[in-house]
Amino acid sequence: MNVSTWVWLATLVALVAVLAVDLLIIGRRPHEPTMKEAGGWVAFYVALALLFGAGVWAVAGGRYAGEFYTGWLTEYSLSVDNLFVFVIIMGRFAVPRRFQQKVLLIGIVLALVMRGAFIAAGAALIAQFSWVFYIFGAFLVYTAVTLVKGGENDEDEFKENVLIRWAKRALPISSSFADGQFRVVTAAGKRLFTPMLIVMIAIGTTDLIFALDSIPAIFGITKEPYLVFTANVFALMGLRQLFFLLGGLLERLVYLNVGLAAVLAFIGVKLFLEALHTNSLPFINDGHGLHWAPEIPIWLSLLVILGTLGVATVASLAKSARDRKKDLVSADR
Repeated sequence: MNVSTWVWLATLVALVAVLAVDLLIIGRRPHEPTMKEAGGWVAFYVALALLFGAGVWAVAGGRYAGEFYTGWLTEYSLSVDNLFVFVIIMGRFAVPRRFQQKVLLIGIVLALVMRGAFIAAGAALIAQFSWVFYIFGAFLVYTAVTLVKGGENDEDEFKENVLIRWAKRALPISSSFADGQFRVVTAAGKRLFTPMLIVMIAIGTTDLIFALDSIPAIFGITKEPYLVFTANVFALMGLRQLFFLLGGLLERLVYLNVGLAAVLAFIGVKLFLEALHTNSLPFINDGHGLHWAPEIPIWLSLLVILGTLGVATVASLAKSARDRKKDLVSADR
């Protein structure tokens, strides 16, 4: 897939324009969005991703469109897992609801910039060393095992990293969020940062940590840097509104980690098989590819990912419903 420089530039300009409009809306009227507003924005970004995929289909063909849709779905589902930690961060720092949109947007912008660097580095590694797929595959399988062993999401999933601890220690921080600004001036004329800065750093850096598994995962779907980047963009763009739309539903997705673990393990195995098929390591089959290793087609990957996430969601909601019934029965006794 050949993507010209002007297409890259047009994509980046469109991304900046959408983010600027978002930031302008939030900056002019900080508020907690209603379910209708959040749902409308989520539907808008999903429709935008679907239209973008249709455009890829029209220009580059069904193969690349399938890779985009599968990659976007994978990144979107992994991004939903981020929301659990975002809820914990908002609670840990007691962020007022009306300022949470701004924190999420700035954090997501920071994450997009850092993920862009990750994607560029990953693409360069893959172009130079095909054996890196062995490492990516093993890492994804390891992450899947860790997710299953870790069980449900809880506060242990968020730990303040070095950057957050340094910022809290080195920067003058006020005790108030003021009007949602990053800096305030006290009556004595002293300039202080507000906790908004710390929370924004927490959101951005935490999302970067999540990228350690999501970036290898999408490279298991497509090797095209443009599709990897745009799939990440569309997955993150609607994350802010999804945070408010799902709300309490997040707590009911008790089997989401199991579903995501299955998806990551599947992609990890897919990467390992692909690495075997295109092997260049001299100590494996004298540096020749193992042609018996099957290549998993993109349509099968899409079906497996959709099916796994669907089963995990239905099973989660069914378990939550059963638990609520048990609680009601217990309360009546």
